[in-house]
Amino acid sequence: MGRIQGPYGVKGSLKARAFTESPEALLEYRSWWLKSRDGTWRECKVLSAHLHSDSIVAEIEGLGDREAAAMWRGSLVGVPRSALPELRNEIYWSDLAGFVVLNRQGETLGTVEDVMESAAHPVLRLRGSDGRERMIPMVPAFIDAIDGAAGRIVVDWLLDY
Repeated sequence: MGRIQGPYGVKGSLKARAFTESPEALLEYRSWWLKSRDGTWRECKVLSAHLHSDSIVAEIEGLGDREAAAMWRGSLVGVPRSALPELRNEIYWSDLAGFVVLNRQGETLGTVEDVMESAAHPVLRLRGSDGRERMIPMVPAFIDAIDGAAGRIVVDWLLDY
């Protein structure tokens, strides 16, 4: 749902960037799951959170100073799947993992490993059967269709890109 950008202030608050369409969505959750550097997830109680420009500033229980908050820089922010609203005619990015990506010519480019957030737009990261990694910007110019029922994505992208 987001990524910790770093500490905010001297009292242990965190500054986070939301991956959600509306950053306010992350404010609705009273607990966040933070992915630590060793790859484990830890549930953290959100004491308060508010929008600050295009980021979220949150006070997390147990983080009392800037140094403690700095340890979470770069960590992913998540919530349990059961806490997310059900979607109609939309799909969560996490659900795209495992989708087969085909181009307009019907050639298989690979399978989605994940969706990465970049400064400009999200990027599909996929791996071909030959082990080759491809990154395709998730913008209308390249994404023709996402078929959740079939587990596939059709793109305007050639094999030699």
